Amino acid sequence: MTFTDFDVDLFLRDYWQKKPLLIRNPWGRWVNPVEPDELAGLACEEGVESRLIGRADGRWTVEHGPMPEDRFGHMGAAPWTLLVQAVDMHVPDVAALIAPFRFVPNWRIDDVMVSYATDGGGVGAHYDQYDVFLIQGLGRRRWRVGQHCDADTPLLLQEDLRLLAEFEQTDEWVLEPGDILYVPPGIAHDGVAIGDDCMTYSVGFRAPARSELVEQFCAHVVGEMVDDDRYADPDLTVQANPGEIDAAALARLQAMVMDAVRDPAAFARWFGAYNSERKYPELDFRPEEPIAAEDVRELVEDGVALCRNPASRFAFVAQGEGGLTLFVDGQAYDCSGAAAVLAGQLCAADRLVIDSALIEDEAAVALIVTLFNEGSVSFDPED
Repeated sequence: MTFTDFDVDLFLRDYWQKKPLLIRNPWGRWVNPVEPDELAGLACEEGVESRLIGRADGRWTVEHGPMPEDRFGHMGAAPWTLLVQAVDMHVPDVAALIAPFRFVPNWRIDDVMVSYATDGGGVGAHYDQYDVFLIQGLGRRRWRVGQHCDADTPLLLQEDLRLLAEFEQTDEWVLEPGDILYVPPGIAHDGVAIGDDCMTYSVGFRAPARSELVEQFCAHVVGEMVDDDRYADPDLTVQANPGEIDAAALARLQAMVMDAVRDPAAFARWFGAYNSERKYPELDFRPEEPIAAEDVRELVEDGVALCRNPASRFAFVAQGEGGLTLFVDGQAYDCSGAAAVLAGQLCAADRLVIDSALIEDEAAVALIVTLFNEGSVSFDPED
C-alpha cells in the first residue's frame, strides 16, 4: 500500500512529535488487510500476544491470550475490544501497512497492533510514550485527543491498564475506513467504536528511554571488562586529612567510568545489536533444512526473490570506504564489497531480487546462507 496524497516533508516539519494530525484517507484505494475472524483466530494461538478488554459496573476487565477457541461465541452484550500485538509478523498484508511510514528510520519502527471492537468498545483514555499512527481499517471510531501528559499525570490503575484520571479534550474526529490519526508521544487520546465491526491498525514506534539505554549499555560494558583493570594512584602524596576523598582521586575515578562508555564505535556496535533483537526472541524461525551456498547461487540465478522475515529486524551502521556493519536479530555482521551492497539492499527493501553479479562474491553468498539458516530471510518463488 502507498500514499497518494500526503506531504511527508510538511508532516515532519509541522507535526512529527509536535501535535496530532488527522489525515483523511491518503491511500490510492483502501483495502482492509485482515478480517475480524482471522484476527480472532490469531488471538487463540500460542506465541501471539493478545488482550480482551471489557468494562462492567464501572470497572475495566482484561483477559490475556491465548484465548479459548469458543471465547468469542460467549461475549455478551457489553462493549468489548480485542487487541492483538505484532500482527505484521503473521499477516503479510498487515506488514505492508508499514511501508508508507518508512520515512521514519526502520530502527524506530516497532510493530502493528490491530484492534477489533464492538459498538462502544475502547480501551479508555490514555497516553503512550511513543509515536503512533492509528489507521481506521473497518467501521467507524470516534477519537478524542487532549492534554499533554507526563510522569506526574494522575492515573487510574485498573488491571494492567494505565488510564487517565482526567481528560481535557482539545479535538474530536470520527474516522472512516482509510483515515489516519497521528498522535505524538505524551498526548492523551481516547477512541470509541461507533457500531460493531470496528477495526483499527496502530503503527507504533520505538523510543528507548534514557534509563534503558544507560542500564543496558553499562551492563554490556561491564560484561566486557576484566577484573584486574583497577584504580591506581602511583603519584599519591600525604593528605592533610586522611578522611578526605580529594579532587584528584575523584577525577581519576570518574575517568575510569567515563572512559569505559565514551567509545562511539563500541556504542554503535552495541546499540545496533541491541536494537535489532526480535520483539519475541523465543520464537524459532529457523528452517527445518538448512541451505548451502550452491543452493543460494541456483536460486538467485533463477530470479527467486529473497524476503526478510517480518519478525526480524534489520539495520546497519556505515563504516569507512563503503563498508558497513549489518545488524539482524541481535547479531552483527561486518560487511564490505558486494556483501555490503547486498546488506544495504536488504535493509532498504522487504523483498529483493538479487543481482546475479553479487553472488560471485563468496562473502555475499555466505551472508545469505547465514541469514537464511537463522530464519531471518527466506526465498519466495512467487512473483
